[in-house]
Amino acid sequence: MSILKKLRQKKWFRILGNKYVLFLVIFTVWMVFFDTNSWFIHDELDDEIEKLEGNRAYFKEQIQQDRSQINKLKDSQELERFAREEYHMKKEGEEIFIIEYEDSLKLKEHE
Repeated sequence: MSILKKLRQKKWFRILGNKYVLFLVIFTVWMVFFDTNSWFIHDELDDEIEKLEGNRAYFKEQIQQDRSQINKLKDSQELERFAREEYHMKKEGEEIFIIEYEDSLKLKEHE
């Protein structure tokens, strides 16, 4: 008996030799590895979507904080406080003393 006849008699060869099974295997391999919409690309895109949704949630929170800050700054006293704290502004004829705590001094020494 030739080798081809022996192979044709084996059960696994008959199953894999079926044209429908063969087509299904080739199609599956193609869709998982080679296609432009392959499983690997979908997995990468899903990870990217999750990352972007996390960024979206962070930026929505930042927008809410900024809106509340803007609403606070509509008050003239709040605006003055903000200018003094953030930009070290002062009124004319006024002296400002900046007090540095011991921890911040230690950090500056190590830098």
